[in-house]
Parts: sequence; C-alpha cells; structure tokens
Amino acid sequence: MMTTETRASSVLMRAALAALAAGVVLVAVGALVSGSPAAWGAVVGTLIAVGIFAFGAFTVDAVARLMPAASLLFALLTYTFQVAAMALAFVAVSSAGLLDDELNRNWLGGAIIVGAFVWMAAQIRLATTARIPAFQTPSEGGAR
Repeated sequence: MMTTETRASSVLMRAALAALAAGVVLVAVGALVSGSPAAWGAVVGTLIAVGIFAFGAFTVDAVARLMPAASLLFALLTYTFQVAAMALAFVAVSSAGLLDDELNRNWLGGAIIVGAFVWMAAQIRLATTARIPAFQTPSEGGAR
C-alpha cells in the first residue's frame, strides 16, 4: 500500500517528467526548424523551468509533510522565489552574452513558457485525479 507522501511525490515526479518530455520535443523541433542555437536555447529553457519548478514543488511538499500549518505561507514564499529565480536565470544567461549566438532567445523563452504550462497542467491533472486522503480517521491511526 502506498503512503500519502509517496503518492504526493509521485504526482510531482510525473509532472516533472511531463515537462521534460515537452522540452525534448521542443529541442527536436528547434533543431529541425532553426538549427543548433534554437535547440540549445530549448535545452537551457527546459532545464531552467523544470529545475525551478521541481525545487519549489518538492520543498513545498516537504514542508507540508513536516509542518502542515506553515505550508500555505511557505508555498506563497516559494512562488515569489520561483518568479525571482526565473528572472535571475534569464538575466544571467543574457548578461553572459549567450543569447542570440549560442542560444536562441525565442526558443529559450518558449521552452520556459511551455515547461511552465505543461508542469502546471500535469500537476493539476494528476493532483485532482490522485486518491490522496485529506485527513485520517481515528481508525487509520490518527489522533484520538
């Protein structure tokens, strides 16, 4: 029998895999349509999106398991951090002079956007269809 923690982690892992799969498709399409800079832009964009979303989702999941009362506050702080981290990553890539020569700006941005939407869609779909109990009854080992 799976535990609640295992099922919640499974939802997050499957959402990450869906976003990575979308990124692989973008890399292939970018390489075929626009060449190497587009493919590398899609690779970097996918890694940025999946890395930032995975870090946020798994840390919020860990806090929700350890301190459920603090999970909403931590989720809001994590969202703010994710927005800032996404902006900082894009500024870092831009200031390093990698855009337009080694990395196609449009494919990098597109991969970030597609990665974010696929992650959110997959996580919403998987979370709403997962059978994760919201509470435990006393007979299941909860408090008396």
